[in-house]
Amino acid sequence: MVLLFDHGNVSEEDIKALQFPHRLLAATIYPLLAFSVKAASDRMKLRGRKLTATLSFVAGTGFILFGYDQGVMSALLTANQFEKVFPQVVVSDQHPDHATLQSFLVAIYEIGCLSGALINLVLGDRFGRKRTIALGCFIMTIGAIIQAASYSYAQIIVARIITGVGNGLNTSTVPAYHAECSPPHQRGSLIMIEGSLITLGIMISYWIDFALFWASGSSAQWRVPIALQILFALVVVFALPILPESPRWLMKAGRPAEALAVISALEDKPHTDSTVRTTFHAIKEAVALEGSNIDTSSSSEKASLSELFTGGRTQNFRRVALGVIIQCFQQITGINLITYYATILFERLGINDVKSRILAACNGTEYFLASLVAIFLIDRVGRRKLMIFGGVGQCLTMVLLAVLGSINNSAADIVSAVLLFVFNSFFAIGWLGMTWLYPAEIVGLRMRGPANALSTASNWTFNFLVVMITGPAFQNISWKTYIVFAALNAFIIPIVYFFFPETAGRSLEDMDVVFALAYLENVSPVTVSLRKDVPPAGSPEAERILGLQVGSISNSDEVLPREAEGTKS
Repeated sequence: MVLLFDHGNVSEEDIKALQFPHRLLAATIYPLLAFSVKAASDRMKLRGRKLTATLSFVAGTGFILFGYDQGVMSALLTANQFEKVFPQVVVSDQHPDHATLQSFLVAIYEIGCLSGALINLVLGDRFGRKRTIALGCFIMTIGAIIQAASYSYAQIIVARIITGVGNGLNTSTVPAYHAECSPPHQRGSLIMIEGSLITLGIMISYWIDFALFWASGSSAQWRVPIALQILFALVVVFALPILPESPRWLMKAGRPAEALAVISALEDKPHTDSTVRTTFHAIKEAVALEGSNIDTSSSSEKASLSELFTGGRTQNFRRVALGVIIQCFQQITGINLITYYATILFERLGINDVKSRILAACNGTEYFLASLVAIFLIDRVGRRKLMIFGGVGQCLTMVLLAVLGSINNSAADIVSAVLLFVFNSFFAIGWLGMTWLYPAEIVGLRMRGPANALSTASNWTFNFLVVMITGPAFQNISWKTYIVFAALNAFIIPIVYFFFPETAGRSLEDMDVVFALAYLENVSPVTVSLRKDVPPAGSPEAERILGLQVGSISNSDEVLPREAEGTKS
């Protein structure tokens, strides 16, 4: 019997062949050993840093695609071949209403993204992170093909909605997937790299638009830039099969052995290592706290949307609201005023079409370079300080743009052009990647899928609002548009200071402890998040705070690897 267990090749027939009481002993031990053997056999070829790097590459490529699709329309709106096929986007004194049609063509993409994010409420936890991302890339590819082949305004509107649906699925899944597969001390910088890659995608799109601007005699001037986004989608789709599923999702789906194997691979340690066990049990603790079934092979009970509005120790409503609000805040800063309309803004300052495109491309390049600063600061300075810093800088920049816009002379126009670069810098450091990182960190495991869908839906709702009103706003109130965004940025600062907890340096499960402790002590989670004495998830103290029976997690499935090892010896 011992030899059978040593090789891990134990079947029900083997157990039946044993004599009593060995049969009873084997029937008791076999499930424990099977768990350990399954975890060990699921070892992946990619492990440790190579696995983390590959995950970052795939997630990053998804966000390059996101940025590329955001920026590609900026210069195309005023390209002569684009205007020839779609005269509805040409704004003139004879057709002032075209400002709305132009904005609608840009903004309808956000409606598609919103739809994709809301669809993820239904599909996300059912499909898992990887399959949802693959589906999103497939839909984006279909949409990009139709966009590039468009010959009418209605056709490109429909195509942009389809592309947006795919991007909505991706943007509501990729940050959560990456965060769930990242170590706490690197999670911030890794997700901020994704934010930087959004700007890299924007930068690439601007320069490609500029390069093809010279193909003024062919519709390739705008069809090629739109079609090139397909390459990024294909990279993600073909790279996904070599990556593991999120260990948090696997645990929630009732597949703990696979979850343990993924954690082991991510940390590049044996599945029996104490560090791997600690992470494994902290995740189990989070699942147990939120009522999921982790002890069966069937999927856990699907989270009810009504749970999003609950309080108590889990503080679901507060946490989901923070994710939704931070995504709203990112958009009302006014960043897409620049991202989607950079070329047009420079043309409004009296700069010719060629120089406007060069400045727009340089603006995108500087935007990318500024975003790299946040990667080095996010885990050192923390989330709250960077958000407040960005908000203050953005507010002051918008005030100056409004003042200079009211002066309206050549010197003021030059300074205004520089300030568009300055605004991008403040935003890149404080808010660019932050709003894709924070919702994934702040919400508990059970609610993470629905909450990320809702927070991403918030992003696209307010993205649509800002992009849709920008054209008509500048047409009707001109420079006063900047005053609106200055006031909105000023509003953001105190809200972040008083209501947004710090998540830097804590595991995703540690935040469950922070909110539970704040509830028990009747204090603000912000105050608790800044304390150093909060017990880590997985510890007996944390179990007490979370309202779990002390030792209930560690004394159940936690002992499976240990007992199996003991049996084999």
